[in-house]
Amino acid sequence: MNMKPGTLILHAAARFLIPLQLLFSLFLLLRGHDEPGGGFIAGLVAAAAFSLYLFSFGSVMTRDLMRVDPRDLIGTGLILGLVSTLPALIHGEPFLTAQWWPLMLPGGVELKLSTPLIFDIGVYLTVLGSVMTAVIALVEAEE
Repeated sequence: MNMKPGTLILHAAARFLIPLQLLFSLFLLLRGHDEPGGGFIAGLVAAAAFSLYLFSFGSVMTRDLMRVDPRDLIGTGLILGLVSTLPALIHGEPFLTAQWWPLMLPGGVELKLSTPLIFDIGVYLTVLGSVMTAVIALVEAEE
């Protein structure tokens, strides 16, 4: 690893903070349709985590960490947003009407899958991909 002078604290902090930020972004994503949070703010928090890594270790290592091109995240997020509208249309209900599917897991745990969650995941991926595309492009232009 090629460290820049004077960035030891940033490198150490980034390795510690990134997993916490990503977990917090998932927390915000999953509680978003019941309480404050949701796909947009969760995507921003995840983008902040990857941006911290980007500023610490550079664009090549960040692309390796992400494993997916940020532009692909944008497309996947938009497709998920579109897919979340289809169950309501199939059931003859108005556009973007929420649909809920209870799923029983072993041990009597009930998990509620829903179109708002699918939509929020789409927003999350779109925001994460958009922000990271812009930030990586800016960093690579400077390099």
